Amino acid sequence: MRTFADRMFGLVLLVLLALVGAARAQEFDTKAPYAVLMDYESGTILFNKNADERLEPASMAKLMTLAVVFDQLQQRKLQPTDEFFISEHAWRDGGAASGGSTMFAELNSKIQVMDLVRSVIIQSGNDAAIALAEGIAGTEVSFAQMMNRLASEIGLTGSSFVNATGLPDPDQYSTARDLATIARFIIAQFPEYYPIFSEKEFTWNKIRQLNRNSLLEIGIGVDGLKTGHTEASGYGEVVSTAASGRRLIGVLHGMKSMSERTEEARKLITWGTRGFELVPVYPEGKPVAHANVYGGASETVPLVGKGNIDLFLPKGAQNCPQAIVTYSAPILPPIEKGQPLGQLQVSCNGTVVQVTPLYAGEAVAEGDIVRKATDALKELALGWL
Repeated sequence: MRTFADRMFGLVLLVLLALVGAARAQEFDTKAPYAVLMDYESGTILFNKNADERLEPASMAKLMTLAVVFDQLQQRKLQPTDEFFISEHAWRDGGAASGGSTMFAELNSKIQVMDLVRSVIIQSGNDAAIALAEGIAGTEVSFAQMMNRLASEIGLTGSSFVNATGLPDPDQYSTARDLATIARFIIAQFPEYYPIFSEKEFTWNKIRQLNRNSLLEIGIGVDGLKTGHTEASGYGEVVSTAASGRRLIGVLHGMKSMSERTEEARKLITWGTRGFELVPVYPEGKPVAHANVYGGASETVPLVGKGNIDLFLPKGAQNCPQAIVTYSAPILPPIEKGQPLGQLQVSCNGTVVQVTPLYAGEAVAEGDIVRKATDALKELALGWL
């Protein structure tokens, strides 16, 4: 017979709503070989095309560079006005002579951190990325180690970084899912710097360059993040928008041209913002379910969302929504109000479209000896449900 420790996963089935519509939801596809559409709030993947296959990230790897820089700024290990040196490596391998994207920094000059950051975001400056790496870690190799350490901390599972620029290297790779996760981390953790991604242009050394993210200009609410391109990998982009009232993050890579990249990214974001509808389900404080408590003053604890729970569901989908609440069992007291305990997982047509964390709606103290004995007998006779 299994013990409590063996039964670590409780499951409660819920019937939430009737069918939203009789028509089958329109299928979406893209020419991009790799694509992801992520719900920012929950991290749920709404569209997946080879999301976990290894790809060459090109300049989209600079998002990881920026994440490290922003983290250093937030920890006050770095100041926005600090000046970094433009080395021979930064100038030759990342400057105009390299033939890649550049801010046209002058050899042996010093440039403030925030000017380098703006170049990386808006111009995709390789020289700026190298200068940041060397200024923070001494060498680009040491900086790449910082990139990989932070990547592990934020949960990337398919990425390896060896430089700050995204220039081709067989040991540098990522996945569409990981790139979306980096974007989500930047948006959530560094809101003071995120507006830079929507700045339209940046001028350095009297050379004005426009933001390489062409979606900023076409009126669909995109406000970030980063493009990428190499001959081998093709054209890619990480984009985000909050135009529908919720934020979405899209990743596409492997396209044949800049125009195809723009069009496919537009289609993905438009589908995400228009292809789903908001359905209010649980107002703030209303229990979604009740979870069993072992040995508590109360037999169960209500599970609630943080604020209202609204579902974003595909328009016209059949068999939608189907939902379950999951939590680890047994739940042992004492339980504090607001303590995270489980999650609501919503599916449509067999695809998970939303995951919402659930919390204790009230505190539950330890029960008396009678309650503990009663629950022990239930466990012995019936097993923990």
